[in-house]
Amino acid sequence: MTAARALRTAALAALPVLAAAHVTPVVSTFGPLRNRALPRLSGRGRPDHVALTFDDGPDPGSTPHFLRLLARREVRATFFLLGAQAHRSPGLVREIAAAGHEVGIHGWLHRPLLLRGPRATYDDFARARDTVAAITGRQPTLFRPPYGVMSTAAHLAARRLGLTPVLWTCWGEDWTARATADSVHRTVTRDLDGGGTILLHDSDCTSAPGAWHSTLGALPRILDTCAERGFEVGRMRDHGWPSRAAHRREPLLDRHSSTVL
Repeated sequence: MTAARALRTAALAALPVLAAAHVTPVVSTFGPLRNRALPRLSGRGRPDHVALTFDDGPDPGSTPHFLRLLARREVRATFFLLGAQAHRSPGLVREIAAAGHEVGIHGWLHRPLLLRGPRATYDDFARARDTVAAITGRQPTLFRPPYGVMSTAAHLAARRLGLTPVLWTCWGEDWTARATADSVHRTVTRDLDGGGTILLHDSDCTSAPGAWHSTLGALPRILDTCAERGFEVGRMRDHGWPSRAAHRREPLLDRHSSTVL
């Protein structure tokens, strides 16, 4: 056997191992297992607090409605923004930040990370992070993967870029055409407990058209239920998670750039 053939054979034999390593983090997608075994990734915080989070914005057609409602209720939340959406609506990103809401990233485009290699994953995260940092003047430190699915490449890229992945403990299934304000409220509160993190969507850019109306209709009732159960509602940074030390190290940009790998 020639050296070249031996190398090719070894490479082919290693492919299943490499593929398995790439997709191993997908087990964290299973909510009940993640909530028990990976509380930090699930966004578990202090027991008297619930973190309110929104994905897929900013969207000029829907996000302002959520901002006005949250302002009336004097509630601040964490918005995980898509970089491409932020690039199109920088003024709205600044409005979110100016209102005291926390800004994380949801990637540049809403595409499954399992279909991306290490370089593409890193570049997507870096582009989103740097775009949001340039708009707000503050570097994001939180990241939520599209569909809640991580890969090994995603974990490595997030670590390198100073991003902490965070998922959720309950959601509203508010992205479907059949969602209603009642169904979103019922689905969220069914699994809601102290220390949990709620996932909702302030945009329908990856959801059924107009799905955000159901979310907006459910939000006051969700906030009322949290109050009735004695839970304060706020941002991830008010959740006792991540540590305060992590939030003290927020330079505008770090030494990495989106072209480095």
